[in-house]
Amino acid sequence: MAAPVRAAAHVAPERGPATVAARSAADPRDDQRRIEREVAKAAAILEGATDRARAAARSLAAASAGLPPAQARAEQARGRVAAAQAAADTAKRKADTARAAQDAATNRSAQAERDVSAARDKLGDLAAASFKGGNIGTLNVLIDANPTTFADRLGYVDRVLDTQRGALTRVVNARGAARDAQNAATTARRAADAAHADAATKLADARTAQRVAEDAVAAVQSLTDQRRAALGIAQQERSASLARYRDARAAESRVAAEVRAWENRRRAARRGATNGGGSTRMRSDARLLMPVRGWKSSNFGWRFDPYYKVWQLHTGVDIAAGGGQPIWAADDGEVIRAGWANGYGNFTCVAHGDLAGQGVSTCYGHQSRILVHRGQRVRRGQLIGRVGTTGASTGYHLHFEVRLDGTPKQPLNWLPSCLC
Repeated sequence: MAAPVRAAAHVAPERGPATVAARSAADPRDDQRRIEREVAKAAAILEGATDRARAAARSLAAASAGLPPAQARAEQARGRVAAAQAAADTAKRKADTARAAQDAATNRSAQAERDVSAARDKLGDLAAASFKGGNIGTLNVLIDANPTTFADRLGYVDRVLDTQRGALTRVVNARGAARDAQNAATTARRAADAAHADAATKLADARTAQRVAEDAVAAVQSLTDQRRAALGIAQQERSASLARYRDARAAESRVAAEVRAWENRRRAARRGATNGGGSTRMRSDARLLMPVRGWKSSNFGWRFDPYYKVWQLHTGVDIAAGGGQPIWAADDGEVIRAGWANGYGNFTCVAHGDLAGQGVSTCYGHQSRILVHRGQRVRRGQLIGRVGTTGASTGYHLHFEVRLDGTPKQPLNWLPSCLC
C-alpha cells in the first residue's frame, strides 16, 4: 500500500535511450527480463492509481523499455540488409564473370573440335591418295629411276611420308587440345553453376534481411504508437488517480491514528491498573517470524510516480506468494484491526507490546480471507489469513508492515535476513 505525500517539482531524469541501446546487442532474453522488471516497477509505483491508469502505466513501461532495443535491432537489421545486398551484388558479378568464362571455354572447345575434324579430314585425304597410288607404285617409281634421279625421287617420297606423319600428329594434337578444351569448358560450367547458385542464395538472404528489417521497423513504430496511446490514457486518468492517491493517504493516516489510539488506551489502562495488567513487552533481541513463504517483490520506502509527479511512501514490504497461501502472525499479540481498509483490501493489524518505550504492531494487507477478529489474542506462527490481491493490488502478495506507535518502519529490520 502506498501513501502519497507530496507533489514533486520536477521529474527525475530517466536513463537515456543510448545507454539502453548500447546493451541491445545482448541476448534478447535479457531485453525481455529488463522489460518485465520495468513493467513490475511501474505496476508497483501506480498500485494506488485507477485500473485504467495502471494498465496504461504497464503498457507505457513495456513500450519505453522495449523501444531502445527494438530501435537497435532495426538499425542492425538495416546494416544486415546493406551487407546482404552487397554480397548478393558481388555474387552476381562473379556469376556473370563465371558465365562469360564458361561461354569462352565452350567456344574454345567447339573450335578445338572443328580443328580435330579438319585434321582428320586432311589425314583421310592423304590416306586415300596413298591407297590409290599404292606403295608398290611408289616402289616402282624408285626402281625405274636412273641413279641421277633416284635420290631426288627418294627425297620426294620422304617429303610425302613427312606430310602424312605431320597430318597424323596434327590429328593427335587436335584431339588433345579438344579434350583439354572440353575439360576446361566442363570446369567453367561447374564454376558458373556454383556462382549462380551462390548468387541466388545471397539474393534470398538479402530479401530475408529486408523482411526482418521491415518487421523491426514496424515493431519500433508499434512501440512508439503504444507509448503515445498509453501516455494519453495516463493523462486522461490523472484526476481520478490523484483522487485515489489522496484516499490512500487518508486511509494510511486513519490506520496510523487507530493504532496510536489503541496504544494510548492500553498505556492508560496499564497506568490505571494497580497490578500493571494488560502490559506486554517484546524481547529486546526479538526477531519477527516471517509471515508468509515467498519472495520480496517490492521494498519499503519512498517512490516517485513519474506519470503524475507525486512522491509516495510505500509503508511496507511486499512479499509475493501464491493466492491462498497461509499468513502467520509474526509474533504473539492482540488483533486490533481486522476488516476492509480501502487500498489495503482485507487488512489485519496485531499489537505485540512495547519495545524501548514504543508499541510494536504488524499489519497484513491484500488478504483474500481474514481468519481472526478484533480483540482476539494470537500466538506467534498462528494462521491469521490467506494471501490475496484485494484492494489496490497488482497481483497476489502480502503487504506486510511494522509500525512503532502507529508510524510505519522498515520491516526488513525486523524480519530474518534470509526472508525465510
